[in-house]
Amino acid sequence: MELGRYKMFKAAIVSSLTNNLSSVEIVELKRKTLKSNEVRIKIKAAAVNFPDLLMTEGLYQYKPEPPFTLGMESSGIVIEVGDDVKSFSIDDNVIVGGKTGSFAEEIVVTEDLLRLKPNALDWEQAASFTVAYLTAYVALVCRGNIESGESLLVHGAAGGVGLAAVDLGIHYGAKVIATSASSSKREFLSSYGAHHVLPDSGFKDKVKELTPSNGADIIYDPVGGDVFDESVRCIAWNGRLLVIGFTSGRIPSIGANMPLIKGFSVVGVRGGEYGRRDPEMGKKNLEAIDELASRGKLNPHIHKTYSLDNAIDALNELRNRTVIGKVCIKP
Repeated sequence: MELGRYKMFKAAIVSSLTNNLSSVEIVELKRKTLKSNEVRIKIKAAAVNFPDLLMTEGLYQYKPEPPFTLGMESSGIVIEVGDDVKSFSIDDNVIVGGKTGSFAEEIVVTEDLLRLKPNALDWEQAASFTVAYLTAYVALVCRGNIESGESLLVHGAAGGVGLAAVDLGIHYGAKVIATSASSSKREFLSSYGAHHVLPDSGFKDKVKELTPSNGADIIYDPVGGDVFDESVRCIAWNGRLLVIGFTSGRIPSIGANMPLIKGFSVVGVRGGEYGRRDPEMGKKNLEAIDELASRGKLNPHIHKTYSLDNAIDALNELRNRTVIGKVCIKP
């Protein structure tokens, strides 16, 4: 099937690299003809992620040249398939991966970037759960070797990757301690199911008090900075300090004597890269989170949904750190 090749569609593009989102524009793009291994998807929802903000400034490790369309993940309906596509058909409901292109009315990708949407998730949840839950799954299961009954300290717990770790930690039977700077976010985290909720500073003594090992068995840290520094002081013997990112803006350092004296590991986590370097394992990890979602075991939280025309507002809300869970965009 070939759709009108000259049809225009709307997209949010970055025309140049700036630090204030002034170069994010809503434009009309011309539809391109599919290659034989490509699939065209009508986007139903797209998720906003912190790397989207970094890409507008050229600060992310992946640095596309402007102009490019923002958006790392989305969900939608297959509307056209190339001649060599075998795994997907027109009208399939799918999840779309990749690094860019999802802040648009439609997207063209190769079929290896698609998965069937779990029926238990709505469009916004399906669009927004892969990056967050894949990161949390790789961190806790593949790198952290989480076990039921262990204590899990999650920093930045109300953000997308943090809340996914809270959700998965509860699922795997951990005692979850969640931190956040905001009292309203801490209130939400309690209602979401975290066993204990603390401010994101001055937590060291309370964590020791709450844990039978005099410290957390696993610490999940997407924040870095002062939060990392204090975490080193409340990790259990044989603990795992999972380095997820540095949303604080400061990359911390640690003396090599600390892991030696306290017997803990500092473990770097890049969920997507894990799969790129080991494609078979990456496929298994995606299948694992999809299976959990299909059984209704995951609870992705959508903070708010914006129209594509208001994509800048969605990005700004993420930048202002008011988001709980994920923000989405609907064309």
